[in-house]
Amino acid sequence: MKKIKKYIRFLLIMMVFGIFVYGGLYFVARLTPKLTIKEANKYVFYDINEQTYNPSKESWVSLDNISDHLINATIAIEDKNFYNHQGFDFLRILKALYINIINGKTLQGASTITQQYAKNLFLTFDKTWNRKIEEAWLTLRLETHYSKDDILEGYLNTINYGGIFGIEDASNYYFNKNSKELTLAEASMLAGIPKSPSNYSPLVDEVAAKKRQKIILNAMVKNHYITQEEADRAYNTTLTYVGESVSNNVSSIMYYQDAVLAELKSIKTIPTSFLETGGLKIYTYLDINAQTILDESVKENTKQNQDIQVAGVVMNPNNGQIIALTGGRDYQISQYNRAINSNRQVGSTMKPLLYYAALENGFTPTTTFTSEKTIFTFSENKTYSPSNYGEVYADKPITMTAALAYSDNIYAVKTHLFLGEETLVDMAKRVGIDNELLPVPSLALGSMEINLIEMTQAYAAFANEGYKVEPHLINRVEDKDGNILYKADEVKENILNKSIVYVLNEMLANTYSSDMIDYNYPTMVSYASKMTKKYAVKTGTTIGDRLIFGYNKDLIVGVWTGYDDNRGTPTEDIKISRNIWLETIEGCLKGKEDNWYTTPNNVVGVLVDPISGKLATNNSKHKKIIYYIKGTEPTLSSTPLDDIIPTVKQE
Repeated sequence: MKKIKKYIRFLLIMMVFGIFVYGGLYFVARLTPKLTIKEANKYVFYDINEQTYNPSKESWVSLDNISDHLINATIAIEDKNFYNHQGFDFLRILKALYINIINGKTLQGASTITQQYAKNLFLTFDKTWNRKIEEAWLTLRLETHYSKDDILEGYLNTINYGGIFGIEDASNYYFNKNSKELTLAEASMLAGIPKSPSNYSPLVDEVAAKKRQKIILNAMVKNHYITQEEADRAYNTTLTYVGESVSNNVSSIMYYQDAVLAELKSIKTIPTSFLETGGLKIYTYLDINAQTILDESVKENTKQNQDIQVAGVVMNPNNGQIIALTGGRDYQISQYNRAINSNRQVGSTMKPLLYYAALENGFTPTTTFTSEKTIFTFSENKTYSPSNYGEVYADKPITMTAALAYSDNIYAVKTHLFLGEETLVDMAKRVGIDNELLPVPSLALGSMEINLIEMTQAYAAFANEGYKVEPHLINRVEDKDGNILYKADEVKENILNKSIVYVLNEMLANTYSSDMIDYNYPTMVSYASKMTKKYAVKTGTTIGDRLIFGYNKDLIVGVWTGYDDNRGTPTEDIKISRNIWLETIEGCLKGKEDNWYTTPNNVVGVLVDPISGKLATNNSKHKKIIYYIKGTEPTLSSTPLDDIIPTVKQE
């Protein structure tokens, strides 16, 4: 009994102490300057021509012009005691702690609307103790300087409704009406989105959104805002969604905007609190024409396959400026941005990195290995048996030029093993791939997962004749008064030999050359007639991924297609990524001159048989000019390098 009394006395002392501390903090908060919040948390986005393109207009609307249904639904589900506490709902906090401790995991949160609003006034949502203290202090300052209606108005004007920030723009986006006109059915649907915009948007998952709507309607009944009959009628109302976010109907701009915001949060020179900037003006490299071309191509080429997903990047290889980007087939269906967040196996698009390293280490475009069904045997009798696509083999020595055109896997693995597996790992790091890659035989065939933008950056070093550039979407950032907070520093680092890059680029232009048709066909030969310019191109295929990268001096385009559940991709899916690549790069470069590379002084073209690598004669079946560093041109005979790899056994 004495122990219980001591425990109760301790709790009472702690409660009195807590009230005293809270009262003191509340008093100090009242003495601080009043915060300017109406312009806070406002982004204004500009394209490459410095024209605004905000999908969300960030329209601020007064509380009097917001539907009572939306206000009541928000309070009922987010903070039913909003008008009765001073920023923190301590009983709710204790209840949430009890439930979470009993269950051993976080099942309930206890953030009030004021706390959530305070959190939204920061650029990033860090979960550090410093950030939590900052948010708590800001919560107190909001409560001391503003009325509850002011706080609620600010919250509703800045909250995320599925990529659309603020209730007025969200109302127009989903239902093509002002927020004042929202019905109970519409309001209860919108009020459910902020808890998890990627899950509860009706455009993403209407089933989950309806379940969330029912929870909200029940909360409104429980808190006496509506009757059960009204709740049932609202729940059973069929809603029609508009989902138009921009006047030019380029829905993939939302993926670009998400990528911009992700980059923005990584910039250290920008204040973390919007209260210090009064909002941000973000000047990007978005080219509306390029984004429209990419968007329309994705829509057209995926309309027969509603399950397939897409990621695409259009970049200036000379400075790393990303002028167009998409992270999925349809932002309304999935807001997950595969261009910036997803790592996938890159398949044979890894081979140009391998072959550049080979050229740097003494190979030439006509160095030969035998292409045949092969088992590679290593120590402890470990084996590796890759196969060519369609089980097509030359059963004879072929050149690197032919291997690249046909995407021959046997040649690639032999080259990889000949150079040493660390060589390709080092090469990948040199051109900007930060993922940890393992020095294994299958790395030559792209078995490791790499992000699309990182791969585009790697190819940019080939496209710009040897320089490493940093992919970026933001040119500069200003505060509301025009003060520059950040300016992109486009540093170029020379990492590759220009002459070797030229030789590689010429080889990659053979992936669609009819002169290379022999026992096999170049991977892109069926697209040659649609190309109006010369490009370096490489495709890649895995069980679940289709990739393609192609470029000239002016532009590089990278495209991935596949499925989020990693299912195998049928053969007919190959054309989707390739069509998107071709239509995008041709559309973006329409009306521009064919800007190919100038032959370096130490590079010479020689007429050879590109399959065997021998000098061409009058009797040669194939004749093509192949480019070499001077002094490495082929002689009348060449010897395959197979015998130099003792770990290879042939079936």
